[in-house]
Amino acid sequence: MNPWLRIFLPFAAGYYLSYLLRNVNAVIAPELTRELGVSAASLGLLTSAYLLAFGAFQLPLGILLDRYGPRRVEAALLLVAAAGSALFAVGGGLEELAVARALIGLGVSACLMASFKAFSMWFPPERQASLNAAVMAAGGLGALTATTPLAWALPVAGWRGIFMVLALLAVAAAAGIFSTPEKPGTAKRETLGEQLRALGGIFRSRVFWRFAPQAALTTGGFIALQGLWAVPWLIEVNGYSRDSAAFHLLLASGAMLTGFVLLATMVTRVAKAGVPPQRILAGGIGTGIAVMALIVADVGMTHALWFAMGLVFSVSNLAYALLCSHFPGHLSGRVNTALNLAAFVGAFGLQWGIGVAADVLKTAGLSPVEAYRWTFGALCAAQAAAWGWFMFGARAVSPSAGTITAR
Repeated sequence: MNPWLRIFLPFAAGYYLSYLLRNVNAVIAPELTRELGVSAASLGLLTSAYLLAFGAFQLPLGILLDRYGPRRVEAALLLVAAAGSALFAVGGGLEELAVARALIGLGVSACLMASFKAFSMWFPPERQASLNAAVMAAGGLGALTATTPLAWALPVAGWRGIFMVLALLAVAAAAGIFSTPEKPGTAKRETLGEQLRALGGIFRSRVFWRFAPQAALTTGGFIALQGLWAVPWLIEVNGYSRDSAAFHLLLASGAMLTGFVLLATMVTRVAKAGVPPQRILAGGIGTGIAVMALIVADVGMTHALWFAMGLVFSVSNLAYALLCSHFPGHLSGRVNTALNLAAFVGAFGLQWGIGVAADVLKTAGLSPVEAYRWTFGALCAAQAAAWGWFMFGARAVSPSAGTITAR
């Protein structure tokens, strides 16, 4: 098999499964609510347990990836995801399901970052943005699967049967990744102290804090909506059925997949034409926030707006390659996971927080529609502030700030 495919396909399959597991609760949310009898806040906490475990492991993950390589780390963790999926399939109570969901999050926490690390080891820097976008396209396909196709499978297999199938797929993905070739001579041996000091340098760098708020509120916000709250919004605010709401997610996920494919094939050519990835990132995020504002305002055109949101969100993955370009290559695992930590801390806080805020506002006397509109509106305002910080930060960060000591 072509060496490119031997590396790319197994890691792409792992990220496909990761995204499918991340978003599956959005479609089965009505079943979970009905069977478990939980509130919006409890449902948000249950679903976001994935994000909490995922985010909490990002910093240790970066050290493990840089020390032991992506092949062994991701293969081992996917077996944890398989165990979590099996536990979710047989779980009986909220606490047990939350633990299972956390195990799933831990188990798939390496899927994207291990892919980025593998690509940085095997391919030249100029190909990183397009390869990152290509593996994100695999994730977009997973997100696409977790919409209407999953809704079709639900009456046949039930949500427990679906999770048992996902457990088997996780085992298969682990085997595929473990079979990829090892890249000899790429590890830079550091003591644990050296690794931790380098990680601290990443967090002290000004360039990192230019990217982090946008990752937390924009990337994290989209994850929170796509993974849970889009369907309740579409049902409560727009008055759609569950199947129709799932179709909106299908449109958003299909658009996101389209965007990833376009980035994978076009970003290098567009950069040569004078439009650098940084400009694409800034323009795409700004457009996404405008689309979010139109959704909150309930101006109609819901199919077009959710499609547009998925399309423009796809540019957010460019942040990883852009941030890594400011640091030495042997730190790529830690740089990527540090930024991913910001995204998933934001996703966890927002996925849980939206449920809590909606419950509080409804208790205060607001209707469900008003409660969701206020919570989504607050998210949109916070995203706009983070985007402004990113744009302003461009003046403070030199493009040549390519060392770990950059401030």
